[in-house]
Amino acid sequence: MEKKAHVISILVHNKPDVLARIAGTLGGKGYNIDSLCVNTTTQNDISKIVMTTAGSQATVTRIENQLQRLVDVISVNDLTNVESIYREMVLVRLNLTAQNSEPVKKAIDMNKWKVIVSGDKYVIVEITGDKTQIDFSLARLEPLGITDITRTGLIALKLED
Repeated sequence: MEKKAHVISILVHNKPDVLARIAGTLGGKGYNIDSLCVNTTTQNDISKIVMTTAGSQATVTRIENQLQRLVDVISVNDLTNVESIYREMVLVRLNLTAQNSEPVKKAIDMNKWKVIVSGDKYVIVEITGDKTQIDFSLARLEPLGITDITRTGLIALKLED
């Protein structure tokens, strides 16, 4: 069976413990969550969870079936093979030195990354893109002295309903 990354969108009632029950259900069955992003929708009583996991199509179907059984789950959709937009964001802190200051500024300008905070000794940059763009950006910055990063989980939105 071919294992591949899957993006699953879950609409839930925005209540305490819903996320814990979802994570517990999946963890209890031996499924791993690779990334997770949760927030309310335009309706404050409904949240959207976008998670990524790796597995075969049969595994993802089992995950969908497990999640559908939970009381506060409204819908579960595998967006992997649906025309969708995927984005991620990362905040990157780099220490600035006499050696790397110019290459860091050049990389920021060339790639049109957004500077969030800049000081004499460091810069924090926001990078948004798909997973490939984020991975490429981090690889580009690694030799320049990344001191810390924070990376969101993948977010996704179907192009049409």
